[in-house]
Amino acid sequence: MDLSTRYLGFELRHPLIPGASPMGDSLDTVKALEDAGAPMIILRSLFEEQIKGEEMATYRSLEEPANSFAEASDYLPRSTPGLFKLGPDEYLDQIEKVRRAVAIPLVGSLNGVTLGGWLEYARLIEQAGADALELNLYQLATDPGLSGDQIEEQALAVIAEVRKKTTLPLSVKLSPFYSALANFAQRAADAGADALVLFNRLYQPDIDLENLEMIRINLSSSDELNLRLRWVAILFGRVKTNLSVSGGVHLPTDAVKAVMAGADSVQMVSALLRRGPGYLAEMVDGLERWLEEKEYDSLGQMRGSMSLLRCPDPSAYERANYSRMLQSWEA
Repeated sequence: MDLSTRYLGFELRHPLIPGASPMGDSLDTVKALEDAGAPMIILRSLFEEQIKGEEMATYRSLEEPANSFAEASDYLPRSTPGLFKLGPDEYLDQIEKVRRAVAIPLVGSLNGVTLGGWLEYARLIEQAGADALELNLYQLATDPGLSGDQIEEQALAVIAEVRKKTTLPLSVKLSPFYSALANFAQRAADAGADALVLFNRLYQPDIDLENLEMIRINLSSSDELNLRLRWVAILFGRVKTNLSVSGGVHLPTDAVKAVMAGADSVQMVSALLRRGPGYLAEMVDGLERWLEEKEYDSLGQMRGSMSLLRCPDPSAYERANYSRMLQSWEA
């Protein structure tokens, strides 16, 4: 069975990719993922905040030396303990280590939304040995004075600047909350995105009423997949980039749905964190069995078959289906 796909310029044996997560922090885990059949791996994100924070800490330590002495062994600042697993320098070192440890394509990740010197890390990630770069545009718009147009223009400027900084294939991970997502997706492609990843998870906090603190995030479930399916199906064939689904893929049938909607690749994190790297091989086997049972010859044969362009009932993705669903409910 031919499960091959093409993503970010790479020919992959199958579409199931371990997404950005703590799994890339351990060389043993990275090797285990490669042994389980991972065709590519995406490292966790390096955040705009941690780069800026380290730069400012270094600046302050160098500009305020009056009460220090030249022989101080701990003169340069340390990263805030516990907040970020890897500092900027450690992140680049980890890319080099992972690059030496495995033969599969390696994708670095940057997370941020504003223009600034931190974008220089796109070039540094390339120099460290990454084969591609994922830009995660994670922003919660809490400023009442910031309009939707301003948010979009700011994000597009970041994409364009990253495109200037590196020759690496570039994927852009989006949230689902742009007012006209299809239009923004096209503009992101025009700004330099080679692939769009739908979607990053805007984690919803809960409150511990006993301890009066925010409760840690939960892993995803298959219930989160539907939103991704809808938008991949809408964008397939209309925006000239690769499309990747991220969030809600836990079963082989979840991956089938994503590809039918139009995805070139499927990113997995929560299912692998729960079940371990070996579960990836089970997913690949399950995907292959499903295709054989349904008498497909290849993965490519079904890609986009349930997209808006090819769906026998396009209203399933549009307003007509909204009305139909509301009218069909019975207590």
